[in-house]
Amino acid sequence: MSANDQYQTVLLFGAPGAGKGTQGNILGHIPGFFHLSCGEVFRSLDIHSPEGKTVYETTSQGKFVPDELTIKIWRKSLEGQVALSNYKPHEDILILDGLPRTLEQVELVKEHINVRRILYLVCEDEEAMIHRIRRRAIRENRVDDANESIIRQRYEVFHEQTAPVLDSYPSELISQINAMGSPSEVLQSVLKELVPVQKAHYRQLGRKF
Repeated sequence: MSANDQYQTVLLFGAPGAGKGTQGNILGHIPGFFHLSCGEVFRSLDIHSPEGKTVYETTSQGKFVPDELTIKIWRKSLEGQVALSNYKPHEDILILDGLPRTLEQVELVKEHINVRRILYLVCEDEEAMIHRIRRRAIRENRVDDANESIIRQRYEVFHEQTAPVLDSYPSELISQINAMGSPSEVLQSVLKELVPVQKAHYRQLGRKF
């Protein structure tokens, strides 16, 4: 894939419960942005399919889905959204939530995405985020979030495998966002970082607001 064909991308980054899905969903309703959550893609798979079975067995233990399978599922989902015209790669900025999660995935997606900004949702209070995840499990009936030992396992995996992903990108691309405010407060901080990215993208397309 040539540079011109790469997906223009903003990465939503953060530990479980940091609010990536909430912010991504809001941004996905703003013209010019398209939100894709890797977690939502996984949860939409047929659990009886070979891919769905592997994803369910892995995530239910708090582990990551194998890297190559993750990228395969992600690409298939994204290409489907393009085919449906829900996502227009040459116009929209892709808000990518939950990918890449490992250094191997960084390499696997490198040819497909041009990372314009990384929004790192930061919360120093891990216990508060675990409480947030358990509330979400009840509200959204998410089995993968209901077991506290699995949640804590996911945190261990995040610190070991995902946190180093940030170090593989230039520091000037990374914006830290305080994730412990209200959704509207966090959104305000997020938009402060995203508006210049969207303006620059539109300038490249020769478009005006």
